[in-house]
Amino acid sequence: MSNRYVALLRGINVGGRAKVPMAGLRATCESVGCTDVLTYIQSGNVVLTSPLEPAELRATLEAAIAEQLGVAPVVVIRTHRQLADVVAANPFPADPEHVHVAFLAEALDQDQAAAVADLEWPHEEIAARGTEVYFHLPGGMGRAKLPELFGRRVKTPATVRNWRTVNKLVEMSAN
Repeated sequence: MSNRYVALLRGINVGGRAKVPMAGLRATCESVGCTDVLTYIQSGNVVLTSPLEPAELRATLEAAIAEQLGVAPVVVIRTHRQLADVVAANPFPADPEHVHVAFLAEALDQDQAAAVADLEWPHEEIAARGTEVYFHLPGGMGRAKLPELFGRRVKTPATVRNWRTVNKLVEMSAN
């Protein structure tokens, strides 16, 4: 039985580094048996169907992307249901235009969760929920301090998406 997944790649097509054409990414996913492959914008968002379990799919995609495209991004896998739950769990619903979500490759350990809970910056908010960390950044991501502080304290690989992208991926993966 196959499942509908969203693969979120970390660090591609950002600042001119790790350039990956979306057509090449789709072809790479198809080469390892994924079907119904769609990409969204140029930052490594792939909706696909695969019979593999999430951990096996992650490992397979990371290896294929490295071999075929010459870059080695962390790939974070979520099901449609998991993404829909991320939307439902938004702790900052009053201002969705300024919400970003860090999708973690694995849940935070106790020390990392405590470090996230201690993070503060004026006018910015952060909330950890399982394998996601939500940021409310009224001044936008470009000048925000909490994501930078988060990146320094948490060593678990993560990739961040804005709220519009998260919602679009829920919509795309529903089919």
